[in-house]
Amino acid sequence: MAATPTSPTPQPPLPRSVAPSYRTQEERKEIPTTTAEATLPLHNGDVESIHSPGHNSDMFRAERLQHRQQQQQELQDQQRHNLKRSRTLPPFIRPEGESGRNGFSPLHFLRICFRSSSAVSCAVNVLWPVVPAALVVRYSQPDWHLTIFALSYIAMVPCANLVGFAGQELARKVAHVYGVLVETTFGSIVEIILFIVLLVNGSLTPVIQAAILGSVLATMLLCLGLCFIAGGIRREETEHNEAISEAGSGLLLTAGVGLAIPAIFQKALKGSDLLTSQELSERTLSLSRATAILLILAYVVFVWFQAKTHHGIYDAIFEQDDQRDTDRRRDMSKEKLTLLECALALAVSLALVTIIAITLVEEIDFMVLERGISEAFMGLILVPLVEKAAEHLTAIDEAWDNQMNFALSHVLGATLQTALFNGPLVVIVGWILNKPMALDFHIFDIAVLLLAIITVGGFLRDGKTNYLEGSLCVIVYIAIAAAAYHYPNPAHLSGGSTGAH
Repeated sequence: MAATPTSPTPQPPLPRSVAPSYRTQEERKEIPTTTAEATLPLHNGDVESIHSPGHNSDMFRAERLQHRQQQQQELQDQQRHNLKRSRTLPPFIRPEGESGRNGFSPLHFLRICFRSSSAVSCAVNVLWPVVPAALVVRYSQPDWHLTIFALSYIAMVPCANLVGFAGQELARKVAHVYGVLVETTFGSIVEIILFIVLLVNGSLTPVIQAAILGSVLATMLLCLGLCFIAGGIRREETEHNEAISEAGSGLLLTAGVGLAIPAIFQKALKGSDLLTSQELSERTLSLSRATAILLILAYVVFVWFQAKTHHGIYDAIFEQDDQRDTDRRRDMSKEKLTLLECALALAVSLALVTIIAITLVEEIDFMVLERGISEAFMGLILVPLVEKAAEHLTAIDEAWDNQMNFALSHVLGATLQTALFNGPLVVIVGWILNKPMALDFHIFDIAVLLLAIITVGGFLRDGKTNYLEGSLCVIVYIAIAAAAYHYPNPAHLSGGSTGAH
């Protein structure tokens, strides 16, 4: 009898141990690799065996389609969120400057302004009670000249700090390059106000001349030195981009030479028989006005270079500094002012700065004539220290946070703005107001300015800084301050011809 043929035993299907490529790594770990345990997670939390009759390639395509639909839904949600945000946020505001609020909130405004941008700036705000005290003493006890001068001098610091903070908040809302320009401008606006008040006074031209150069020296030596020290305390050395240091050093030297030309012209012809004293004064004044126009033109070219033609270089540098900021996460989480609050803070602070500046300037004659403070010390040291307080605090805080390019931009930017714009602007304003203002500085002032520029240029050349270089800058500034302290007043001033007593 023939054997009955038997059908071959069906072989089990090969296990599918590899999950679809679109699954995440966590989902792949959850799918077992054996035939008996192979299951597929479903969206409702259940599982389905991979080898169930309904599992085929169509199901994988359906799940892939569902996954794509989920991604599209998330993208649409994000687009709706961005659209909603764009309706309340002007298009030129960066996310770093978004406050999340509209209009004006008194409690938010006071809290944010008091906290300021750094611990040092917040500590300065403790001086705010001095502001009303200075105003009260000025109007109630006008004969207390020394007290009025001291209180007004201290009161200028928190007012200038608020100007700088409001400018910094406004700078957050624009591109990096424009932000630095905005910060530098509002940091120097206190200086412009003080210069114009001194000019209107009429009898303090030597103080204005000394204050122009003193502001450059204070920012370039004292502030920059403190930035080097702040950066060097937390790390062995700090690096900065050569594009910032080279452009800044070259412009500083150009500004120094430009400011020195009228003084050299006047000193070279003084005492000669070529011109009378009156003719020499008139020609020096005309040369000063021409030089002022040229220096302002140089500043405009610098701003155009930085903000328009080469802004990409600076944007990349500042973006890199943002990533190196040690306090970036905390700064991003801080409350921020709205545009209206920024405008209000600027209006209030500028009004207070103007009032305090007028009060301060009214007492300078008393300090020079009665107390024997030399004009050189008043202009080179005292006035620049108070007018640049906000700019100095901002730059030092940036250096502490390892943002040396930002710090250098503020220091060099403020220095260049004083030398190329603020100082020449006073000459032009005096021309308009028929108040002669020449750039015939003393030889002592010009000499220390040019030597300081050469010193700082040498420190910036290698692109690296440390606390030693910062300490040397501060020491040089203190030496200049000591020389200004002992510099005698002109013979026509009755008080203290040998300086301060």
